[in-house]
Amino acid sequence: MSPFLVVARPHRLIAAALVFCLAAAPGLLRAQTAAATAASASTPPRAIRRDVPITNTIRRAYAAGTRDSTGRPGRSYWQLRTDYAIDVSLDPATSRLTGKARITVHNSSPDQLRDIGLRLDPNHFLGNAPHAAPWVPAEVTDGMVISRMTIDGKPVNLASNAVPAGDGGSGARAIVAAQQNAANAPSGEAVLRNGRSTSASVRLGTPIAAGANAVLEIEWSHKLPGGPGTGHRMVQRWADTLYQPTQWYPRVAVYDDLRGWDNELYVGPSEFYNNFGTFDVNIDVPAGWIVSGTGVLKNPDQVLTAAARERLAKVSQSDAVTTIVGPDEIGPGQATATGNANGRLVWRFHADTVNDFAWATAKKYVWNATRATIPGKGAIPVHMLFLPGRANLFAKAGEISRHALEFYSKLWFPYQFPQLTLQDGPSSGMEYPMVINSNSGAADHETGHQWWPMVVSNNETWYGWMDEGFNQYMNILSDADAASKAPVFDGLGQNYGRTSGAEAEPPMMWNANYAGPGFYGFTTYQKTPLMLSALGGIVGDSAVQRAHREWAQAWMFKHPSPWDYMFFMNKALGRDLSWFWNSWLFTTESVDGRLASVKTQGIRTTVTVAQDGNMPSPIVLDVKFAAKGPAIRLMRNAVMLDSLTARVTWPVDVWFNGSRTFTADLVFGGRKIEQITLDPARRSPDRNPADNVWPAAAPPGSSPTK
Repeated sequence: MSPFLVVARPHRLIAAALVFCLAAAPGLLRAQTAAATAASASTPPRAIRRDVPITNTIRRAYAAGTRDSTGRPGRSYWQLRTDYAIDVSLDPATSRLTGKARITVHNSSPDQLRDIGLRLDPNHFLGNAPHAAPWVPAEVTDGMVISRMTIDGKPVNLASNAVPAGDGGSGARAIVAAQQNAANAPSGEAVLRNGRSTSASVRLGTPIAAGANAVLEIEWSHKLPGGPGTGHRMVQRWADTLYQPTQWYPRVAVYDDLRGWDNELYVGPSEFYNNFGTFDVNIDVPAGWIVSGTGVLKNPDQVLTAAARERLAKVSQSDAVTTIVGPDEIGPGQATATGNANGRLVWRFHADTVNDFAWATAKKYVWNATRATIPGKGAIPVHMLFLPGRANLFAKAGEISRHALEFYSKLWFPYQFPQLTLQDGPSSGMEYPMVINSNSGAADHETGHQWWPMVVSNNETWYGWMDEGFNQYMNILSDADAASKAPVFDGLGQNYGRTSGAEAEPPMMWNANYAGPGFYGFTTYQKTPLMLSALGGIVGDSAVQRAHREWAQAWMFKHPSPWDYMFFMNKALGRDLSWFWNSWLFTTESVDGRLASVKTQGIRTTVTVAQDGNMPSPIVLDVKFAAKGPAIRLMRNAVMLDSLTARVTWPVDVWFNGSRTFTADLVFGGRKIEQITLDPARRSPDRNPADNVWPAAAPPGSSPTK
């Protein structure tokens, strides 16, 4: 998902998100530095934690062998699979979806399942559902109304989903009564619980044994909301001529080895955690309406015109953009086939091993297509569907999406799906398997989500930084490649120092549903590139990307946790970085380094480096010499960057004794040192970079000394 409704290119996103970090007045920074200097004299030694906190959930997974301390899936790793067969019909007159789903639940766990968790996200639009600011639903609806449910052919008690008469399903007393009815249902009867919530469950009369399957059948309907909502997914239609359904069908929740059933509420900004499975979806719409969606269209002969099918067959032959249905081809017999006796068409889609299904339909979509050439796979189609008056927003969408698909395929692993579709509509920055609700603006970012969470499928609600943050990082690489430039990560890590310490900021390991006021976007999206910038400053950017690639390939179509990522990266990079992960992910600390003093005696220059924050960091000094003088004799921990500049490093270990200052002796054979710069690549979080250079720059407005 893009963090903004109107999306700029990724490097602008990061710049925009950091504006608040850079707004501190110079006077305030000088005051903070003075306070830090005074405090350091009386502050006790740093208590630097050098391990990764292990929670009960990950500890149990290690004991069960489902995950491994190397960061790889354990010998006993398992995950549920859910296969969907769905028939859904859209009625534009009422903006209502009516559907029935047959969901096969494959219990691959070692546990006997006494419940089935359900995600009923349309209940977000009930008047009493909790929402996270500033996500505002477009309208209040009656939520997901379930009319029939069976488990292995036996009926499920639906008391908790009953819609109270006259109040659209939002009457508190009626809902409490429905819940009580469900609670009092006879033992042995399957019962839907919390049916008016986004997180519901079915109490099973007969548990699903380990290794067994069960078939859940559900019939439902709900209205697609339209109107002046704010936030992604809060508006799902424009009037009654374009629909962009998202989270539109009853989904079986994830049951995993960490927490069992995922029962987090859907409150708006934080996103999803879904099972993988097969989808066969039949979408019934008026003839003349074009439908796009996840998966491959299985009945083009029945829904497309002969002309459209002929044009579609040529898409893979070149990078040119081909018009499949033009702006003047409108209605049955022109945009689509003529339809059945009721004036409708059923579009049939099939998708293998995906974790969601999204679609869109409009009365007057223009349909363009181009191709991307995936390494090791060949050409795949890239579809673009948009309203005629919005063609300018899609002018470069094919080119951007092609580059993203090809670039990320080389960077991580080949794109795993048979096509990609860009869908126009009210949500202009959202992602699903094989589908991005996006125009040119967010095309690169949303395409990146086809790697995570669509293949490497983390829990986005808890740890959004593992998909949104990773995506923001790799968007920098893609942006630079598209411009034929080298990516720039210098400065990103340093910028976190201006944010660190804000009371409202949660750690990255905090559940994203409960992020501090105004910090959801920063913690979920922008902080990860800063963290990986800092890591690149320690091990090298190419090493970070190589290790990340290996991690991604190890967890394809699985559910990695943050611990799997941290420990895998440690192993792949060949060093224990637990101190780094602890500081960046579990705290909101910073380094706050500075050059406390520089003294020269003979051929020795003694530099006192201070770190006033609680996050440790390696010491990196750039030493610039005078143009003339004795020969420069290189220290063992130094390299020459050019004929007059040496880079000297000390490992982070020098701080592990708890000290806040370190004495760095520079002995280069007597050549005069003209300048010393701490953290020259600006990778470590620092509140005031001005005190990282010796000699210090003169204060603004001061007169030169005579």
